[in-house]
Amino acid sequence: MPDLTGKVAIVTGGTKGIGRTVAEHVLSAGGSVAICARNESEVHAVAAELGDSAFGVVCDVAKPDQCAQLVAQTIERFGRLDLLVNNAGLGIFKPMSEMTVDEWQIQIDVNLGGVFYCSKAALPHLSASGDGFIVNIASLASRNAFPGGTGYNASKFGVLGLTEAMMLDVRYDDVRVSIVMPGSVDTYFNGNEPEGGRTWKLHVDDCALAVMQLLAYPKEAHVSRLEMRPSQPKKR
Repeated sequence: MPDLTGKVAIVTGGTKGIGRTVAEHVLSAGGSVAICARNESEVHAVAAELGDSAFGVVCDVAKPDQCAQLVAQTIERFGRLDLLVNNAGLGIFKPMSEMTVDEWQIQIDVNLGGVFYCSKAALPHLSASGDGFIVNIASLASRNAFPGGTGYNASKFGVLGLTEAMMLDVRYDDVRVSIVMPGSVDTYFNGNEPEGGRTWKLHVDDCALAVMQLLAYPKEAHVSRLEMRPSQPKKR
């Protein structure tokens, strides 16, 4: 695993599930972390639980001005930024005929817009670090459409395209950009309650370890896309 001593990360959607677990791994590796979420009491409570090297910021990633403030407050607190993990996301699963325009728009705004807004605000600071990294947490739904996935698939296909284009845009600015695409994860996503322990699904720690593995490669090596899935999914 990488040594992140002296490094600073932002993890969006960092109060639970994959985001919180990534934050915990960053701290265990010696780094500092800013987590964000929309719920003020929750984000500050979780930051306090994570310890003195963690910082909580209220942020709705669908709003560009709040993403800019997230980065600005992180720089003010820690003085630098080395890693951005775009993890915040949501899903509304229903046929296109039943999906409202508002339901479509919020998925695009959060899942795709949030990645762009946070990355754009963070890029100058990531470049200044000399070895910046953006990791976008997406889904196998970034490549595989499914019934009821109209808005979710569109947003996640977009994140894959954005990641690959951004990677080419910023590679000579000392910033690497990668995407992690997990299948079914035992997490709080979409209002679910985790079963806990090992199930047939991926564990949040599997996804966090994938992020940490990306960071462990030397600057000269870049794993740009990482797909992961349960080894024995439920038979249909």
